[in-house]
Amino acid sequence: MTLNCVVVDDSALQRLSIVKLVENHPALNLVAEYSSALETKNGLNTQQVDLIFLDIEMPVLNGFELLDVLKNKPQIIFVTGKTEYAFKAFNYDATDYLHKPITRERFNASVDKALDHHKLTLDFKEEEGEHIFVKSNLKKRKVYIKDIKWIEALGDYVKLVTEDTSLVVLSTMKSFEKELPEDKFLRIHKSYIVNLDKIDRFNSKNVEVGAYEIPLSRNKKTQLVEALNNI
Repeated sequence: MTLNCVVVDDSALQRLSIVKLVENHPALNLVAEYSSALETKNGLNTQQVDLIFLDIEMPVLNGFELLDVLKNKPQIIFVTGKTEYAFKAFNYDATDYLHKPITRERFNASVDKALDHHKLTLDFKEEEGEHIFVKSNLKKRKVYIKDIKWIEALGDYVKLVTEDTSLVVLSTMKSFEKELPEDKFLRIHKSYIVNLDKIDRFNSKNVEVGAYEIPLSRNKKTQLVEALNNI
C-alpha cells in the first residue's frame, strides 16, 4: 500500500527536512511540495492525494483555514514548532501531530497511523454504503449518509441529527455542506441543511421531518421544490 502525499510549509528549510523523510519512506509517494496554503488549495484540485504533511502557521491562509475550504480532505498530519495547537488539531480530525524537530522514529510512527486509517477506510467502503467520518466527544464515528436527517448550526460547531442519535462536531456549516452529496442534501436556511429524502411535507415557512419543524428561508423554497422533483 502506498499513500500519495504532499508537504506544505512556508519555510524552505523545514519543508526540505520533511520531504527527505517522505522520500525515504517506502509507503509514501511524494506528489508535490508547496510553500503556501493557497498554492496547496489550487494544486489539490488536479491531484489525487491521500495524505498532507501540513504546517499550521503560514501567511495569508494558515493550515486550519486551508482545511476549512477544502472540499475533499485527505488525511492530515500537522507539522509545527508549537504545541499549543495540538487540541485544535485533534478537533480537525488530524491523523497525527508532529512537533519539530522530528525524529525518523516519530515520523515513521505517524505514517503507520495514516496507513492503518487508510486501510480501514478502504475496507469500509467495499460493503457498507456511502458514509462519512466525524469526530464527536473526542471519538471518531462513522455516519451513514442515508441515516442523516438534518444538520444544524451551533456557533463554532454543528449538530448532526441521525435516525438514532445527535452528534456535535467542530465544523462550519459551509465546510460540512461540502462533505455531503449535492443531490441528496440542501441548505434550506442559514442554520440548517436537510436530507431531501427525510422531508415529509413543507410549506412556505417550514419543512417537516417527522415530528420536527425546520425553518425554510423564503428564497430557498423554489430551490427546494426543484431539488425534490429531481430526487
